Amino acid sequence: MSTWELVFLGTSGSTPSPRRAPPSLALRLQGELLVFDFGEGAQRQMLMAGLGFPSKLKIFITHLHGDHVLGLPGLIYTLSLLRREAPLDIYGPPGLSGFLSCVGETLGLRPTFELRIHEAGEGLVLDGPGYVVRAVWVEHCIPTLAYSVEGKPRPGRFRPDVARALGVPEGPLWKALQRGEAVRTPSGRLVRPEEVLGPPRRGLKVVYSGDTAYSEALVELARGADVLVHECTFDDSRADRARERLHSTPSVAAEVARRAGVGKLILTHISARYEDASILVEQASRSFRPVLVAEDLMRLELRPPDDAYKPPPRQAPG
Repeated sequence: MSTWELVFLGTSGSTPSPRRAPPSLALRLQGELLVFDFGEGAQRQMLMAGLGFPSKLKIFITHLHGDHVLGLPGLIYTLSLLRREAPLDIYGPPGLSGFLSCVGETLGLRPTFELRIHEAGEGLVLDGPGYVVRAVWVEHCIPTLAYSVEGKPRPGRFRPDVARALGVPEGPLWKALQRGEAVRTPSGRLVRPEEVLGPPRRGLKVVYSGDTAYSEALVELARGADVLVHECTFDDSRADRARERLHSTPSVAAEVARRAGVGKLILTHISARYEDASILVEQASRSFRPVLVAEDLMRLELRPPDDAYKPPPRQAPG
């Protein structure tokens, strides 16, 4: 069973605090490391978390505010000092390439590896090995993306009783069927995988909101997610301030989670004013559970569900 792991590298709001680093979230899956946002000091947090700088590293930026991107130049500098050779893919909104080009020219950065910048928008961002990354535009004061990572449907459970009844002996032929390969029995009968496997099972789904006020697009992106990581810069008593700055409160995050039918809500992007963030959990829990507040270097293991895969509904022709 292939598990995923979320590692919260930085959970602060716009400014760091002694307890929280600027925003950054890592997701380990399929032998790769995906990192969402890369605030100042994120590379040190990767080392503190024992993640290192793997060759299969991809970075996804939600928007170009400093607390979400200022760690990138330092990372490129460090990887060049370490003589990295593997390419580095960085995804983000329009303007990302210009930002990195300007900073790189000013600092005299000369990467030892291929730096591949992908300016993305709404829709499919990456079709990876066993997962896909999608994005939508959300409600913030500059163009901002929220991202989902969804595991591709997995084969259904193998049914040994059916395999035996069809004359397939236990051993290599069983393994081939579980890999999705048709086999021939000793008697010459052709047995296809769909004859011995249950219905396909859905993969895991994780959604990261970026900075945003309430967003209908985010509700749709997060529908049915196992985990929604949602920003929560202000508590409910500062709702007017949150609306003015296009940020979220616990009630907003909980409403998105409730309407999207997610499995778990994790609050992040916590303002430095909240030394004790329990009030945020208390307020969000009034309309949605389970909910928790992320802490720097917190880890969460996710196991694939056994739910049957349900293809998304086809859209009617325009």
